[in-house]
Parts: sequence; structure tokens; C-alpha cells
Amino acid sequence: MNKNGYQRSLDYLYGLEKFGMIFGLSKVEEILEAVGNPHREIQAIHIGGTNGKGSTAAMMASILRREGYRVGLYTSPHLIRFTERMKVSGKEIEREEVAHLTEWMREKIEAAGVDPPFTFFDFTTAMAFVYFRQKMVDLAILEVGLGGRLDSTNVIDPLLSIITNISKDHEDVLGKGLMRIAREKAGIIKEGRPLITAAKQPQVLRLFSVICKRKKAPLFSVGKEFRYTSAGEGSFNYEGLHRKLWGLSINLRGPHQIINATTALGAMEVLDDLGYRVSNDAMTEGLKEVDWPGRLEMICSSPKVILDGAHNPDGALSLKESLEKDFEYHRLILLIGIMKDKDIESILHALSPLADHIILTRPGTDRAASPALLRKVLGRNGKKAEVIEDLKKAINRGLALTDEEDLFCITGSLYTVGEARSYFLRGGQS
Repeated sequence: MNKNGYQRSLDYLYGLEKFGMIFGLSKVEEILEAVGNPHREIQAIHIGGTNGKGSTAAMMASILRREGYRVGLYTSPHLIRFTERMKVSGKEIEREEVAHLTEWMREKIEAAGVDPPFTFFDFTTAMAFVYFRQKMVDLAILEVGLGGRLDSTNVIDPLLSIITNISKDHEDVLGKGLMRIAREKAGIIKEGRPLITAAKQPQVLRLFSVICKRKKAPLFSVGKEFRYTSAGEGSFNYEGLHRKLWGLSINLRGPHQIINATTALGAMEVLDDLGYRVSNDAMTEGLKEVDWPGRLEMICSSPKVILDGAHNPDGALSLKESLEKDFEYHRLILLIGIMKDKDIESILHALSPLADHIILTRPGTDRAASPALLRKVLGRNGKKAEVIEDLKKAINRGLALTDEEDLFCITGSLYTVGEARSYFLRGGQS
């Protein structure tokens, strides 16, 4: 399959975005039926939550690979390449495989009389199941795209479900208020299947407890069954159902990653109880080896440039904590581009007071908020901000302002981070 075949596949897949969000499982189920219901042949771990889904999924995949399992990983969105969304044992799906699967699936779907509208995410989720079946994975880790109850991934009957945490995000879609969001996320809890959660709000935990009791699903919580304590210098100790591990370290920055790691380690203990052996060595070494770009990633060391996809208030607060505790710098230069459907005010108010200079920009998507709007929302902190619409020019301006003892932070959206990461990996070339 040549390059044009891959591009035609992407054109078709992204063309499905014109249908927007269509919530419900009926279309993805029709697609899966047309391609042989591959999801019924896969042993899966299903992971939802507001923040930390991808990091936790990446940690679990790293641990399981270390143990010797053949692991599928399905995450979204991608930062640079579509192929980042589907990996087997750490290797991205090949472009030729994307092209072949897209063509094959289209033929099967059309022959079965499955007509649009169906979404980009419906199709790509089904593609991931087909791909993982072809690759005969031992386990697949599936990240929820949005919400949970009506998300395309929720066709799976997993070995266990994980809800990392609950905070306000996507309220225009999931409903206003924490408990409405929690109910949507809780839609991934399955009959008799264990749930692990790092949610901490008492009312959310009560909701999960009620649902788990009704569904006879064992409930495990970070802070109760799975515990951690800081061991200094970025390391931590873990105590779970049967194991105690000391002096653990993670190849990801930020104190919030210790919570994600504790969730991942707890999941390994539950899997072990289900018959999937995971050793202490795999748990320890897997965390050291995990790779998850765009999350407090030091993309350049001279000058110091970090990328972080903080795209909601909780993410911004985690970034704020890390900037205050984990980095040393003289001045902070902040480059920020945010999607217009996000809580712009909360994100900016968390981060802008830390910055000595702010550059407001926008990534190349219609969903991005205008820099002029960002400046307006900044209020008095707008005095230290400048607007540069073009992201590449904004990055160059930030680099020019950043001395060796300073820190340049690019954040606000994974779209912003993805474009910036591509820029740096290409050496600043367009």
C-alpha cells in the first residue's frame, strides 16, 4: 500500500468528523457486527476518568510488556500522528495497516448495509478491535474517548474497569455538575467486573459504591485498598492488597503521576488475582520505562522547554503544582492555546499568576479559542500577555525570550502541545 493509500484512509476517517458527536452504541455495534465482532475475542482493561487516563494506561501497558504480555493500547487523541492511537507492545500501527484496515472495513460495512452517519471514533474504535484481534494480543488497554456510558469503547466487557478521577470537564456534553459527570463516567462499570478508582470526593465514591453493589462489582479505591507515601526525590512507596513496594520511581514528571502509578499498580494486583501473573519486578521496572509524551515533557534542555497538555481546571492545577515544586527557574515564559469549549477562565487563572510573560496563540483547529478572547479573560494579568496568532511564530518568540536560567512552558491543549512537539522534533522546520 503506497503513501497515497494511507492519505486516502485519513481523508475518509477525518471526513467522518463532519457528523460530529453522535452519542450511543448502536452504530459502533453495527460496525462491529459487520467486521465479525472482534471485541468479543479480546481480554480488555477499560479506563475512564477526567484526567490521567492516558498516563495510567501507558503505565499499565509498560508494566505488562515488561512481564512479557503482548499488549494492545488504544488511546486518544494523538499528538502528531494518527498511528499513535493504536499500539501493540509499544509499536504504533503501520500506515499500510491503517490503509488496508480502512479499505477492508469500508467494504464490510457497506456490504452489511451500515449507512452513515457514524463517527470518526466509532470507526477507529472498531478498527482498534480488529487490529488487536489480528495481532492476537494477550490484553488490550482501552481509553474512553469522552464520558463513558455512551462512549464507543463501552461495547467491551472488560476484565476490570478503571475510573481515574472525576472533575468538571465537557459539561456541555456530559451535563452540568460533578455528579452528572460522575454518572456518565460510571457507565463503564460492568456486572461482576472489578472497578478501581482514584476519585476522592465522598459523594462520587458513594455513587460508585451504590452502582458496584447493584452490579456485584468489587470496588477498590486509591487511598483505601491501594495506598502510597512519598519517599522524596520524586520516588514513592506503594502498599496494596498483597504487596509492598519501596522506593519506586516513574519516568514521568509531576506529583499527580504518583496517583496514576498507584492506580496502575492496583490494577496489576487485581489482574494477578484474575490469573494474569504480574511480578514485582515488572511493576517496578515498567514504571521506570513508561513513555507518555506531552505530559510535563522536557522537549528541549537549552533553553528549558516543557510541554504539558493541561486542558481543564484540574490539569491546570496539577501543572501549577509541578511548576511550583518540581522546576527551578528565574523567569517563566508561558505559551498557551486553549479550545473554546473549555473552562478558559479557570485554566488561565490557575496558570497566569506564575508567568513573567504570557504568549497567547491558537493551534490549527476550528475548535481553538481566539487569542483575543484569552487576553480578555486574563483581566489584569493581560498586561503581561501578547497575542501571536501563528503557533510557530509564537514558539519562536517564546524561545527568543527564554534565557538559560528561565523556563518556557507550552500548554492549554493537547492540540497546542501536539503541534509544538512536531515543531521541536523537526528542529523548528515547518
